[in-house]
Amino acid sequence: MEPSSTFDPLPVGADVLGVESEGLLALKAGLENPNSPLAQGFFAAFETIQASKGRVVVTGMGKSGHIGRKLAATLASTGTLATFVHPAEASHGDLGMIGDEDVVIGLSNSGETPELGDVIAYCGRFDIPLIAITSGATSALGSASDILLPLPPVAEACGETRAPTTSTTMTLAIGDALAVALLRSQGFSKDDFQIYHPGGKLGASLKKVRHLMPAGRALPLAPLGTPMQDALGTLNKGGFGCVGITDEMGLLVGIITDGDVRRRLDDGVMTKPVDEVMTKGPKTVSPDTLAAEALGILSKTRITALFIVEDGKPVGLLHVHDMLDVGVV
Repeated sequence: MEPSSTFDPLPVGADVLGVESEGLLALKAGLENPNSPLAQGFFAAFETIQASKGRVVVTGMGKSGHIGRKLAATLASTGTLATFVHPAEASHGDLGMIGDEDVVIGLSNSGETPELGDVIAYCGRFDIPLIAITSGATSALGSASDILLPLPPVAEACGETRAPTTSTTMTLAIGDALAVALLRSQGFSKDDFQIYHPGGKLGASLKKVRHLMPAGRALPLAPLGTPMQDALGTLNKGGFGCVGITDEMGLLVGIITDGDVRRRLDDGVMTKPVDEVMTKGPKTVSPDTLAAEALGILSKTRITALFIVEDGKPVGLLHVHDMLDVGVV
């Protein structure tokens, strides 16, 4: 697409990303050096939050406040109790939301945000650990903090106004790093993550197959030795486009799809037993398989249905439409 004016925004966008990338690389270098102030602050923050019996309370004003809300949400969704308290509202009663067993994370690039004053004083009065993420190590916030995560001195991407750009990106990134470190230390799993994300495409993908198994529908099954004429009736009634073949122990040993039948009509398929028509060793999943993984199997093998088995015996059947209907992608 041709630019709509003589001004080309692409070099500007690339320059902004380059400057912000410098900030992220500086953060990475800081954490890779265990003796750096950033690494020591990060480790102390990690240990303090991990040992806390309360919540993590994140606070910040303006752009830092928006980043703070995201950090609190990320912590909460990954197994660390967290909430956001607006510093201006804190001065009008919301300080009561901060308990004596909580840990406070204060965000401010300059560290001189006036609205944070009452939160800082409150933490000092009640001996509540205060973690500061700021570029101002000697600022009011930095000096009052118990733990300091100093952001490296990297220029803002918007040099004209010095609007928070690189600094907010770095704050967001170091918050993510802290949240993931806490997640991994707790052994937080996909199952735990799904509990906090039951809705939307992400929640659907993290559901287990057992939660998507259609209820009240008889499985299309036929034992070995069944004439194809009879098996075809089962296949047509099932609505899944396939019929599973079981042995004398009830174990799933094969599958016949409607495509198999169509492709072999000229071979006298209807005169044969299912043993001679079935595909042996069909693809299966267990009830605890993640929905996203099951959909991946369907896509990779270009099939439309999977039998769900326990101890080799079919307990359900999952069609690709069952997953698409609930948003699994």
